[in-house]
Amino acid sequence: MVIDKALFSYDDKNLILRPGKSVFEEKLFVEFLTENTNSGGTIIKLNIHPKVPITIHKLQLFFTHPYGNDASVFCNGYQSWTESREFGRDELIQPLRKVTSKLFNPYGDYGFTDYPGLSGHLHSWSYTYISEKENEIIFLGSTSEFTGFTLFRHEAPGSTLIVEKDCRGLFLDHSYPAINLFSGKGDRHDLFNEYFELMDFKPTHAKPAFGWTSWYEHYTSISHQIIEENLEAAANSGLPVDIFQVDDGYQTRVGDWTDIKPEFPEGMGAIAAMIKAKGIKAGIWLAPFICEKKSNIFRFKKDWLLKDKKGRPIKAGYNPLWSGDFYALDFYNQEVKNHLTAVFFTVLSQWKFDMVKLDFLYAVALHPPKNKTRGQVMHEAMSFLRKVIESKLILGCGVPLSAAFGTTDYCRIGADVHLKWEHGLLKWLRNRERVSTHLALTNTFGRYELNKLAFLNDPDVFILRKHKNKLTETQQRTLLLANVLAGDLVFSSDNFSLYDEETLTHLREILALFRRTHLRIEKQEDFYIARFKVDGKDKVAYFNLSGKEIKKLIAGVNVELEPYASKLVHLI
Repeated sequence: MVIDKALFSYDDKNLILRPGKSVFEEKLFVEFLTENTNSGGTIIKLNIHPKVPITIHKLQLFFTHPYGNDASVFCNGYQSWTESREFGRDELIQPLRKVTSKLFNPYGDYGFTDYPGLSGHLHSWSYTYISEKENEIIFLGSTSEFTGFTLFRHEAPGSTLIVEKDCRGLFLDHSYPAINLFSGKGDRHDLFNEYFELMDFKPTHAKPAFGWTSWYEHYTSISHQIIEENLEAAANSGLPVDIFQVDDGYQTRVGDWTDIKPEFPEGMGAIAAMIKAKGIKAGIWLAPFICEKKSNIFRFKKDWLLKDKKGRPIKAGYNPLWSGDFYALDFYNQEVKNHLTAVFFTVLSQWKFDMVKLDFLYAVALHPPKNKTRGQVMHEAMSFLRKVIESKLILGCGVPLSAAFGTTDYCRIGADVHLKWEHGLLKWLRNRERVSTHLALTNTFGRYELNKLAFLNDPDVFILRKHKNKLTETQQRTLLLANVLAGDLVFSSDNFSLYDEETLTHLREILALFRRTHLRIEKQEDFYIARFKVDGKDKVAYFNLSGKEIKKLIAGVNVELEPYASKLVHLI
């Protein structure tokens, strides 16, 4: 892959920059440097030093690369829930259907990223790779996302890759390390390891965990009794339950985190104490940067809300389980920071929960101030949360992943699991953050390399129950096996006391695969091959995520899988 040039537009000027050559202008000085890594990779740096304040309009790097007909391109979605997978050379990423674009825009990159809808035009955030040969990729990843997110635009028909910094409209009056890009060619796992070594952040000390969460059976309809019944079931199941999490529904309104529903008459401190008395870590859900329309914050603290240029509150989404629209908080309002600090003191020091699941985090960066990028806001907000929460565990969700690197212990890497395989309407609407078991699994396999490097992966829940669920037994077992192999946080919302002995035995057998090492996952359309070791013994698992039967010859072995089926093979 060859870098040709950079295009930098600011104020009324357009500059074409060449690698290795610095540029001196009346208003600024630009460094454009390249250097080699010990492994043979390349570091590309572009630093902007303004002499007077300027406004950036565009910053792009242009690479030439002939995409082979059999090439596949990994595209990392904007945030946790966004579709992330390898695309074929001639695929495309379709925009939302216009009928619901305003409703879904806040969840993803639709409002600030062009979707050309053309074959071979693909885009990825923070990192990407091109796979053209077996066991070899061309990798590119930004190591400076804290200064602004990086967008990789693949234009395969034109043999062009454009790397664009998300800094349009940025008012700049100080030196700006705009681009720090790592590029390498070789083994996928070696390159991912080198990429994270270059970012040089402290990895989490959290351990792989199995547990329970209230959401995927009870949703917002939870109570002290429901939590207690499921806790007793978990504690008496004989399963290795590490974390027991109370999800959304304990608070009166989203945003009013310390106002507790009457269904919890003894308060949340009693819930945490009850969980911890079983020798299990207590977790609780919050969405710190949003509030719903009927919350006290929205009603009485309008100055805390993030607002657009016309002074209107910024909508962060719509949830029919709440009071409809919900809104983003202004992170740079000191009263908001003070409020969140007090909330976390209550949750962690007074109620004594061990872990917080922090959701809908993307909202904080929906409307950055003129002197900051989305990436800067997101990273500063996550650093604030990490500092306030200190050594307690953080499970991030609904977050642009680079902002979770080094700030979270666990992080969701895919969409919410659905009670069916696919949500047909949301798929038709082209919602890339939709609730969908198929989409969740696609992301679980697509982002598995992040596990233990960025954080411990949370692939979302498995479901084995026979009630309140439309997944077939085959689909349920595929979901469980994939989550255990590619994730290190495995949750369920099932009442474990309702499992029969066969289900419990199967679950214990699969959970034993938590010890797996040397995991490598290969994608062939909707067919996946996972190779790994357990206690030094080679194993392989096959997954058919499609609705059609698959027959393949793999390493001289005929593999046949029914629709949605998986198969675990113990190799000699």
